[in-house]
Amino acid sequence: MTDLEKRLLTALGITEAAAQVALGHFRNSPDIETKLDQSPVTVADKETETAIREGLARAFPREAIFGEEFGQTGAGGDMWIVDPIDGTRSFITGLPLFGMLLGYLTGQGPQLGIIRMPALDEVYAGAVGFGATCNGAPISVSACRELAKARLFINEGDKIAAQAPTVFARLVQAGELRRMGADCYPHALVARGLVDAVVDFDLQPYDYLPVSAVVEAAGGIMTDWQGGPLGMGSDGRTLTAATPELHAELIELVNA
Repeated sequence: MTDLEKRLLTALGITEAAAQVALGHFRNSPDIETKLDQSPVTVADKETETAIREGLARAFPREAIFGEEFGQTGAGGDMWIVDPIDGTRSFITGLPLFGMLLGYLTGQGPQLGIIRMPALDEVYAGAVGFGATCNGAPISVSACRELAKARLFINEGDKIAAQAPTVFARLVQAGELRRMGADCYPHALVARGLVDAVVDFDLQPYDYLPVSAVVEAAGGIMTDWQGGPLGMGSDGRTLTAATPELHAELIELVNA
Protein backbone atom coordinates (compact mmCIF):
# COMPACT_ATOMS: atom_id res chain seq x y z
CA MET A 1 0.00 0.00 0.00
CA THR A 2 1.39 3.41 -0.99
CA ASP A 3 1.71 6.36 1.36
CA LEU A 4 -1.16 8.11 -0.47
CA GLU A 5 -3.44 5.09 -0.09
CA LYS A 6 -2.66 4.93 3.64
CA ARG A 7 -3.38 8.65 3.96
CA LEU A 8 -6.72 8.28 2.20
CA LEU A 9 -7.83 5.34 4.35
CA THR A 10 -6.79 7.15 7.52
CA ALA A 11 -8.56 10.33 6.43
CA LEU A 12 -11.74 8.38 5.72
CA GLY A 13 -11.69 7.02 9.25
CA ILE A 14 -11.09 10.47 10.73
CA THR A 15 -14.02 12.00 8.84
CA GLU A 16 -16.29 9.07 9.70
CA ALA A 17 -15.71 9.69 13.39
CA ALA A 18 -16.04 13.47 13.04
CA ALA A 19 -19.33 13.08 11.16
CA GLN A 20 -20.90 11.82 14.37
CA VAL A 21 -19.95 15.08 16.07
CA ALA A 22 -21.73 17.09 13.38
CA LEU A 23 -24.79 14.84 13.39
CA GLY A 24 -25.05 15.19 17.14
CA HIS A 25 -25.86 18.88 16.62
CA PHE A 26 -27.90 18.59 13.40
CA ARG A 27 -31.49 19.83 13.80
CA ASN A 28 -30.80 20.53 17.46
CA SER A 29 -30.78 24.35 17.18
CA PRO A 30 -27.07 24.99 17.82
CA ASP A 31 -26.03 28.48 18.88
CA ILE A 32 -25.14 30.66 15.88
CA GLU A 33 -22.42 33.30 15.72
CA THR A 34 -21.60 35.67 12.87
CA LYS A 35 -18.00 35.86 11.64
CA LEU A 36 -16.28 39.00 10.38
CA ASP A 37 -17.24 38.14 6.79
CA GLN A 38 -20.89 37.93 7.94
CA SER A 39 -21.04 34.16 7.41
CA PRO A 40 -22.61 32.05 10.18
CA VAL A 41 -20.72 29.60 12.38
CA THR A 42 -22.02 27.20 15.01
CA VAL A 43 -20.57 25.16 17.84
CA ALA A 44 -20.95 22.19 15.48
CA ASP A 45 -18.49 23.74 13.01
CA LYS A 46 -15.91 24.29 15.74
CA GLU A 47 -16.30 20.94 17.49
CA THR A 48 -16.25 19.04 14.19
CA GLU A 49 -13.08 20.77 13.03
CA THR A 50 -11.50 20.09 16.42
CA ALA A 51 -12.32 16.39 16.04
CA ILE A 52 -10.75 16.30 12.58
CA ARG A 53 -7.66 18.17 13.74
CA GLU A 54 -7.19 15.84 16.69
CA GLY A 55 -7.46 12.82 14.41
CA LEU A 56 -4.93 14.27 11.98
CA ALA A 57 -2.55 15.18 14.81
CA ARG A 58 -2.60 11.59 16.08
CA ALA A 59 -2.08 10.07 12.64
CA PHE A 60 0.26 12.66 11.14
CA PRO A 61 2.00 14.55 13.96
CA ARG A 62 3.77 17.77 13.03
CA GLU A 63 2.03 18.05 9.63
CA ALA A 64 0.44 21.40 8.73
CA ILE A 65 -3.34 21.82 8.86
CA PHE A 66 -5.38 24.66 7.34
CA GLY A 67 -9.03 24.81 8.41
CA GLU A 68 -11.95 27.18 8.07
CA GLU A 69 -12.52 27.75 11.76
CA PHE A 70 -9.02 27.75 13.26
CA GLY A 71 -6.75 28.79 10.39
CA GLN A 72 -3.32 27.24 9.88
CA THR A 73 -1.25 25.32 12.36
CA GLY A 74 2.18 23.96 11.53
CA ALA A 75 4.41 24.86 8.62
CA GLY A 76 5.48 23.35 5.34
CA GLY A 77 4.38 23.20 1.74
CA ASP A 78 2.38 20.01 2.29
CA MET A 79 -0.78 20.41 4.35
CA TRP A 80 -4.21 19.08 5.20
CA ILE A 81 -7.19 21.26 4.22
CA VAL A 82 -10.34 21.10 6.38
CA ASP A 83 -13.88 22.41 6.04
CA PRO A 84 -15.78 20.80 8.91
CA ILE A 85 -19.27 21.78 7.74
CA ASP A 86 -19.44 22.97 4.16
CA GLY A 87 -22.89 24.51 4.02
CA THR A 88 -23.47 25.94 7.48
CA ARG A 89 -26.63 27.68 6.23
CA SER A 90 -28.00 24.31 5.13
CA PHE A 91 -26.99 22.83 8.49
CA ILE A 92 -28.70 25.61 10.43
CA THR A 93 -31.95 25.26 8.48
CA GLY A 94 -32.10 21.46 8.76
CA LEU A 95 -31.28 20.80 5.09
CA PRO A 96 -29.27 17.56 4.85
CA LEU A 97 -27.05 18.84 2.01
CA PHE A 98 -24.18 20.07 4.18
CA GLY A 99 -20.86 18.32 3.67
CA MET A 100 -17.52 17.71 5.34
CA LEU A 101 -14.37 18.30 3.31
CA LEU A 102 -10.85 17.04 3.89
CA GLY A 103 -7.98 17.21 1.42
CA TYR A 104 -4.23 16.77 1.28
CA LEU A 105 -2.19 19.32 -0.67
CA THR A 106 1.44 19.13 -1.81
CA GLY A 107 3.56 21.22 -4.15
CA GLN A 108 2.05 19.16 -6.99
CA GLY A 109 -1.46 20.27 -6.05
CA PRO A 110 -4.34 18.41 -4.33
CA GLN A 111 -3.41 14.75 -3.91
CA LEU A 112 -6.52 13.38 -2.24
CA GLY A 113 -9.94 14.62 -1.27
CA ILE A 114 -12.97 13.50 0.70
CA ILE A 115 -16.51 14.84 0.43
CA ARG A 116 -18.53 13.31 3.23
CA MET A 117 -22.29 13.98 3.44
CA PRO A 118 -23.10 12.97 7.03
CA ALA A 119 -26.89 13.32 6.89
CA LEU A 120 -27.07 11.43 3.56
CA ASP A 121 -24.68 8.66 4.65
CA GLU A 122 -22.58 9.18 1.52
CA VAL A 123 -18.84 9.63 1.24
CA TYR A 124 -17.02 10.52 -1.96
CA ALA A 125 -13.27 10.00 -2.08
CA GLY A 126 -10.54 10.35 -4.66
CA ALA A 127 -6.77 10.37 -4.94
CA VAL A 128 -4.25 10.95 -7.70
CA GLY A 129 -3.73 7.69 -9.58
CA PHE A 130 -6.45 5.76 -7.73
CA GLY A 131 -9.75 6.98 -9.17
CA ALA A 132 -12.81 8.03 -7.19
CA THR A 133 -15.46 6.21 -5.18
CA CYS A 134 -18.84 6.75 -3.54
CA ASN A 135 -19.29 4.60 -0.44
CA GLY A 136 -16.45 2.45 -1.72
CA ALA A 137 -17.86 1.82 -5.20
CA PRO A 138 -16.01 3.26 -8.23
CA ILE A 139 -17.56 6.34 -9.83
CA SER A 140 -16.74 8.43 -12.89
CA VAL A 141 -17.97 11.57 -14.61
CA SER A 142 -20.43 11.62 -17.49
CA ALA A 143 -19.49 11.76 -21.17
CA CYS A 144 -21.36 15.05 -21.82
CA ARG A 145 -19.44 17.23 -24.28
CA GLU A 146 -21.98 19.91 -25.17
CA LEU A 147 -23.21 22.66 -22.87
CA ALA A 148 -26.57 22.67 -24.67
CA LYS A 149 -27.12 19.09 -23.46
CA ALA A 150 -25.61 19.53 -20.00
CA ARG A 151 -27.14 19.18 -16.55
CA LEU A 152 -25.77 22.39 -15.05
CA PHE A 153 -25.67 23.61 -11.46
CA ILE A 154 -25.27 27.34 -10.79
CA ASN A 155 -23.86 27.60 -7.28
CA GLU A 156 -24.11 30.83 -5.27
CA GLY A 157 -26.44 32.23 -7.90
CA ASP A 158 -27.45 35.19 -5.74
CA LYS A 159 -23.83 36.30 -5.46
CA ILE A 160 -23.19 35.85 -9.18
CA ALA A 161 -26.36 37.81 -10.01
CA ALA A 162 -25.29 40.67 -7.73
CA GLN A 163 -21.60 40.83 -8.68
CA ALA A 164 -21.54 39.50 -12.26
CA PRO A 165 -25.07 40.04 -13.59
CA THR A 166 -24.19 39.61 -17.27
CA VAL A 167 -22.58 36.24 -16.52
CA PHE A 168 -25.63 35.20 -14.51
CA ALA A 169 -27.92 36.19 -17.38
CA ARG A 170 -25.99 33.87 -19.69
CA LEU A 171 -25.87 31.03 -17.16
CA VAL A 172 -29.63 30.91 -16.67
CA GLN A 173 -29.99 30.36 -20.42
CA ALA A 174 -27.32 27.64 -20.60
CA GLY A 175 -27.60 23.90 -20.44
CA GLU A 176 -30.44 21.51 -21.05
CA LEU A 177 -31.31 21.32 -17.35
CA ARG A 178 -30.38 23.94 -14.75
CA ARG A 179 -30.50 23.92 -10.98
CA MET A 180 -29.50 26.54 -8.44
CA GLY A 181 -27.37 25.21 -5.65
CA ALA A 182 -24.58 25.82 -3.19
CA ASP A 183 -21.70 24.12 -1.45
CA CYS A 184 -19.99 20.84 -2.26
CA TYR A 185 -22.75 18.39 -3.16
CA PRO A 186 -23.30 19.44 -6.80
CA HIS A 187 -19.56 18.90 -7.42
CA ALA A 188 -19.80 15.43 -5.86
CA LEU A 189 -22.65 14.67 -8.25
CA VAL A 190 -20.40 15.63 -11.17
CA ALA A 191 -17.88 13.07 -9.92
CA ARG A 192 -20.70 10.54 -9.75
CA GLY A 193 -21.87 11.26 -13.31
CA LEU A 194 -25.31 12.58 -12.35
CA VAL A 195 -24.50 16.26 -13.01
CA ASP A 196 -22.34 17.47 -15.91
CA ALA A 197 -21.09 20.88 -14.77
CA VAL A 198 -21.04 23.35 -11.88
CA VAL A 199 -20.24 27.07 -11.97
CA ASP A 200 -19.27 28.30 -8.51
CA PHE A 201 -18.37 31.64 -6.94
CA ASP A 202 -16.83 33.21 -3.84
CA LEU A 203 -15.13 30.08 -2.50
CA GLN A 204 -12.18 29.64 -0.16
CA PRO A 205 -9.33 27.09 -0.50
CA TYR A 206 -10.99 24.74 1.99
CA ASP A 207 -14.13 24.84 -0.19
CA TYR A 208 -12.54 23.92 -3.51
CA LEU A 209 -9.24 22.07 -2.98
CA PRO A 210 -10.61 18.86 -1.40
CA VAL A 211 -13.48 18.86 -3.90
CA SER A 212 -11.18 19.28 -6.90
CA ALA A 213 -9.23 16.16 -5.92
CA VAL A 214 -12.42 14.08 -5.98
CA VAL A 215 -13.70 15.55 -9.25
CA GLU A 216 -10.40 15.04 -11.06
CA ALA A 217 -9.90 11.53 -9.67
CA ALA A 218 -13.31 10.72 -11.23
CA GLY A 219 -12.07 11.96 -14.60
CA GLY A 220 -13.47 15.49 -14.51
CA ILE A 221 -11.94 18.95 -14.58
CA MET A 222 -12.08 21.71 -11.96
CA THR A 223 -10.34 25.04 -12.55
CA ASP A 224 -10.76 28.76 -12.02
CA TRP A 225 -12.89 30.75 -14.46
CA GLN A 226 -9.90 31.32 -16.75
CA GLY A 227 -9.12 27.61 -16.91
CA GLY A 228 -6.12 27.84 -14.60
CA PRO A 229 -5.24 25.28 -11.93
CA LEU A 230 -6.63 25.78 -8.45
CA GLY A 231 -4.34 26.60 -5.55
CA MET A 232 -4.27 28.43 -2.25
CA GLY A 233 -4.22 31.77 -4.06
CA SER A 234 -7.10 31.22 -6.50
CA ASP A 235 -9.81 33.88 -6.58
CA GLY A 236 -12.67 31.60 -5.53
CA ARG A 237 -14.49 31.39 -8.87
CA THR A 238 -14.49 27.80 -10.13
CA LEU A 239 -15.69 25.72 -13.06
CA THR A 240 -16.32 21.99 -12.74
CA ALA A 241 -16.98 19.95 -15.87
CA ALA A 242 -17.18 16.33 -16.90
CA THR A 243 -15.19 16.69 -20.14
CA PRO A 244 -12.63 19.04 -21.73
CA GLU A 245 -15.12 20.07 -24.42
CA LEU A 246 -17.75 21.05 -21.87
CA HIS A 247 -15.13 22.83 -19.78
CA ALA A 248 -14.02 24.88 -22.79
CA GLU A 249 -17.61 26.01 -23.42
CA LEU A 250 -17.98 27.08 -19.80
CA ILE A 251 -14.78 29.14 -19.96
CA GLU A 252 -16.10 30.89 -23.05
CA LEU A 253 -19.49 31.51 -21.46
CA VAL A 254 -18.27 33.08 -18.22
CA ASN A 255 -15.65 35.22 -19.95
CA ALA A 256 -17.65 36.36 -22.98
